[in-house]
Amino acid sequence: MSVPRWLPKRARRYVSLASAALTGTALVAPQDMFANTMQRDNTHIIVIGKPTSERDPLTYLTDSESYAKNGLVTWEGNVRIWQGDHALRADKITYDRNTGVLAATGHVAIMEPDGSTTYATYMEFSHGMHDGIGTSIYMRMQDNAKLAGNGMRRTNGLINDLSHAVYTACEICAKRPDAPPFWQFQAYGATQDTQHKRIEFDHAWLKMLGLPVFYFPFFSMSDPSVKRQSGFLMAGISPHDRYLGTYFTLPYFWAIDEHQDLTVRGLVSSKTGPEVTAEYRNRFNFGTLDITAGGAYDTNRESRYTNTFGNNVNSSGEYGLQGYIFGRGEASLSKNWLVGANINLATSANYMRDYRVPGYGSEMLNSNIFLEGYGIGSYARVDAQAYQGLNQGVIQNSDLPWVLPRFTYAFQGQPDALGGRFSLNTTDFDVYRVNGVSDQRGQLQMQWDRPFHNSWGQQFLVTARLDSNIYRATRSYQQPLYYTAQGTKFTGQVLPTIAVKMNWPFLRSFAHGRGSQIFEPIVQAIAAPNTGNSSNSYMPNEDSLTYEFTDTTLFSLNRYNGTDRLDGGLRANVGVHQNWVWNGHTIDMLVGESFQEHVTHNRIPYSGLDHHLSDPVGRLRISPNQYVDVTARGRYNPWTRQLDYGEGLMSTGIPALRFTAGYIYAPVTPYYYYATNYRTNGVNTPYTVKTNEITGGVSTHWRQYHASGFFRRSLSRKQFVANGGDVGYSNDCFGLDIMYIKQYTRIGGEQRNTTVMFNFTFKTIGTFGING
Repeated sequence: MSVPRWLPKRARRYVSLASAALTGTALVAPQDMFANTMQRDNTHIIVIGKPTSERDPLTYLTDSESYAKNGLVTWEGNVRIWQGDHALRADKITYDRNTGVLAATGHVAIMEPDGSTTYATYMEFSHGMHDGIGTSIYMRMQDNAKLAGNGMRRTNGLINDLSHAVYTACEICAKRPDAPPFWQFQAYGATQDTQHKRIEFDHAWLKMLGLPVFYFPFFSMSDPSVKRQSGFLMAGISPHDRYLGTYFTLPYFWAIDEHQDLTVRGLVSSKTGPEVTAEYRNRFNFGTLDITAGGAYDTNRESRYTNTFGNNVNSSGEYGLQGYIFGRGEASLSKNWLVGANINLATSANYMRDYRVPGYGSEMLNSNIFLEGYGIGSYARVDAQAYQGLNQGVIQNSDLPWVLPRFTYAFQGQPDALGGRFSLNTTDFDVYRVNGVSDQRGQLQMQWDRPFHNSWGQQFLVTARLDSNIYRATRSYQQPLYYTAQGTKFTGQVLPTIAVKMNWPFLRSFAHGRGSQIFEPIVQAIAAPNTGNSSNSYMPNEDSLTYEFTDTTLFSLNRYNGTDRLDGGLRANVGVHQNWVWNGHTIDMLVGESFQEHVTHNRIPYSGLDHHLSDPVGRLRISPNQYVDVTARGRYNPWTRQLDYGEGLMSTGIPALRFTAGYIYAPVTPYYYYATNYRTNGVNTPYTVKTNEITGGVSTHWRQYHASGFFRRSLSRKQFVANGGDVGYSNDCFGLDIMYIKQYTRIGGEQRNTTVMFNFTFKTIGTFGING
């Protein structure tokens, strides 16, 4: 047998013994030494193949060996032994051929089939490397997890029982190796089940910085190498909650197979009935499915309350057997087509509030099913939508629409022979309301854009556009239109538009070439027929409930959110854009106005276009350095000498400490404009309340600590909208977050009070939370 070149000069024996040799009966010929395939070189061992069997051959490598007459074989000097997918290394190994007992001493290291490594001062094996005992055990597993014990007993090559065990996933201090880790489990005994990938502790203490903080009579966890495994997850407990009282939760996770799982959570509280929730997830080859559902017997009963409009509302019926279901799923039909659904239903908002169901605080739940298609330069979608109002005192389900269905298509072509580009968009739908207008719309928008420039540096954009809508509406006298017409009405509109926009940027340098300035006049002319007052033609309005005239829409052909209302008439828009950048400083600004030949009466009040000359709009951004950034925009009404709209955002500080502040102002609250019959009764009182809010926040981090806080306050209503904060600590193996949240949103006349959450994260174990 040839000697490998990587062996040292001194002689080494390289012999293979079959399992029969372990009982002292025979030797196996060298050509039979690798019964279970193993690849290796002089520095690494690459383990492959099936789990080790005690019948697998045992192969050893040693510096020297000696034989005694009593059948004792001694191997010394960097001894290595392989059996199947196990590998053993020690300074000295003795093997009794009569009893089949193998004993290893001195720097013992065992590489397990899962890739983990076990170290010991002494190990003794029988039946190959399947059964054995050891002292001073130290196991290094995945994710830097470590398990140690005074002694260990191995059974069947699958079960390792450790006495006086400790477990941690924290780094051990190199300068003070005897110092306790940040956290550890210290147990009377521990059992590692390598087949089922579980570690169980008996009579364990959780210690933090060496101090005991919590006692577990029994604790079970997954092996760090396991990504997902069936079993109970970390329990949760809350000492106090306004609606639940003291409550306890215990989730169970079932890994059904490699691509689907189920999590079931039970909740028991002192103030109301128990709850059970479940989440099913499935990730298959062509899509995903995620369904969360829950049910409870809610014993909380609410009394009557006064809503936003001053009406007395009764919500006492929202108790008893309650539940919810939230589901979403997607499936690819082909490389171009996708089908999916998002279903969100709940029996009541009070139930969601009482049991902390995600989504509480929203005004509505939205559900839809859809079919989407993607092509080169094109997009198509067909969907159906339904809404459920959560704030029944303000939004009634009978007032909300059913969209059955809606079709959207968008296409953008390639540049044509004239250098222009054609695009087409359509959104068609059928809207049904139990109480309110039901209508159908067919819509088509075609647009052609042709950019060009001249030798003076002027950049032009010529746009030709055609908008067309056709409607069929019933019950137009109900919300949200409140027309006087009865019966069914067929209406429509066609609006051709021609627009030319010119940008003329001028560029210069200053500050000895270290700075640059851009001065850019912008002029736009738009010609279209006057749209007039749409209420005279009884056209529905589903997507154009607000008119937005700011610096962002100054040069838009249509400033409504949708296409049920269109900007028409002869008009022009002018603006000046300037930008300065030098030595890390930035100033950017835009001011402009709009001129209208004809003023319509179709716009919502405070639109900024009530006269031939619009309110001026502007934007200013100042960033003098990397520590300060301020942006402000607004619209000023020179006739009333008031600000019709304004907002600002500021951010300042260093990376370790950052402050943010924001402000927004509008003379009304647009949300409520269509809530009541504004045509006969005028606008309602909530609509006339100003939107006047400030926000603020701060965040900081230092080494392993972090903290943040925020608030949002309505100045007009003289109350907070929300505030909260977070304080936390994290290191290589532990995370702690203490979160405070206060929301002032009222649904059903009630609001949740302050919520405090403690989240403890232990690496390789999980996250444990306490809510209150």
